[in-house]
Amino acid sequence: MNDVIIVGGGPVGLLLAGELRLAGADPLVLESADGAARRNRSFGLRGINGRTSQSLRMRGLIEAFSEAQSELSAVVRRLPGLMKGNRARGHFGGLPLVENEPDPNGAGGFILRQHVLEGILAEWASGLGVRIRTSCEVVDVVQEDSEVRVVLADGGIERAAYLVGCDGGRSVVRKRTGFAFPGTDATMTGRIAAAELADPGVVESSVHGRGGTVLVSTVPGEISTMEFDGGPEDRDAPMTAGEMRASIRRVSGVEVTITRLDGGIRFSDNTRQVTTYRQGRVLLAGDAAHVHSPIGGQGLNLGLQDAMNLGWKLGLVAGGRAPESLLDTYTAERHPVGARVLRNTRAQVALMRPGPQAEALREVLRETLEIPEAMRHFIALGNGTDIDYAPDAVHPVVGRFAPVPLVSEDGRALLVSGTEGIREMVNGRVRHVEADSGPSFLVRPDGYVAWATSDGDPAGLLEALRFVAGSREACIK
Repeated sequence: MNDVIIVGGGPVGLLLAGELRLAGADPLVLESADGAARRNRSFGLRGINGRTSQSLRMRGLIEAFSEAQSELSAVVRRLPGLMKGNRARGHFGGLPLVENEPDPNGAGGFILRQHVLEGILAEWASGLGVRIRTSCEVVDVVQEDSEVRVVLADGGIERAAYLVGCDGGRSVVRKRTGFAFPGTDATMTGRIAAAELADPGVVESSVHGRGGTVLVSTVPGEISTMEFDGGPEDRDAPMTAGEMRASIRRVSGVEVTITRLDGGIRFSDNTRQVTTYRQGRVLLAGDAAHVHSPIGGQGLNLGLQDAMNLGWKLGLVAGGRAPESLLDTYTAERHPVGARVLRNTRAQVALMRPGPQAEALREVLRETLEIPEAMRHFIALGNGTDIDYAPDAVHPVVGRFAPVPLVSEDGRALLVSGTEGIREMVNGRVRHVEADSGPSFLVRPDGYVAWATSDGDPAGLLEALRFVAGSREACIK
């Protein structure tokens, strides 16, 4: 029987699989599509925000992402604000978010194609020994007291102690397990097509256009539009040149001739979140747990941070080194973060709508963003750098991401301290990082601080140690 089955081999499932492997579990990833099919769905660009880039840096993956970013920079004509190396930190409803000073902790961002992102994570996970099976469609999930069974489309069955659904917004795992998924229906339709115009210069790209959004020059060979008059009638129907031409006309008021269209996708602002991320032995992560408008580029990062939060916890539990109650902290910590993203993406949809009321709202927000503290607030909101898992903690760094850049390629928790007595208390259960000054603090495998002291008082350290490393000692190799 498998330790953990992950249904869905996208970025969230792959990152989770690697995190589980580092935590000592033996996960199996089941992906319904093959590599070619996933590449064909890789429209548009994916932004890696500040917090996720810090997480990737911890795992030693930043070089691979930097190389991918450099390759993309050579072919992309214009990127709206997340290129690594400048001070842009994304946008909020189309309004640019720009940092006055570069972040000393490496909270910059990246932009790349999804299939490139998946390739980097698949290579990393496979290198750790993760088993990844493609063309394995899961059609049913049966949870029992001691195991979870998944039924495959070919009639095969796989068993595991735990199952994580990372299978997207239409998650089979979520539906078959009965998770409640409340929210609001779509009010907009976005389209991205691999297409070319007979005269590309006839349409000017506009984020806040007369009828919505049209982008014809961001990614060579792609055209995208957003309209705010309801959700798509048939999201899965093949994209046609006529549909894309009509959308461009409605948004820009310009008639165009499309000379090539090789497929496309539709998206919307259907916004929903499960009420709990765990039911017994079944857990959800990424779009399986929450869906919302892609405006602002937070969905991918929200899912990747789900994986970082869950991986080490489920690894400890699956390995018998922590009680199942540890898994309850996953919902407790991540559900409020997801709810906050749903709220601000709804707000961004409102900002993106055409019309004088929305334009007035954008002008007010533009003025607000000229206030440095307000700009910092929105940058933190969009980049996930304001997350606090312990808002009531006495020490200010507890619950926040580590205040200094750290690397933990083996996924171990870290103790940052220059105090000998505190170092002796951990007794090799976590990796030690020497610090000449400042507070001593214990960093969880996902980079967040679990315990800290500024005066050398070790109170609470042993309890925090059990939380981040489990009940069994793990010797440093």
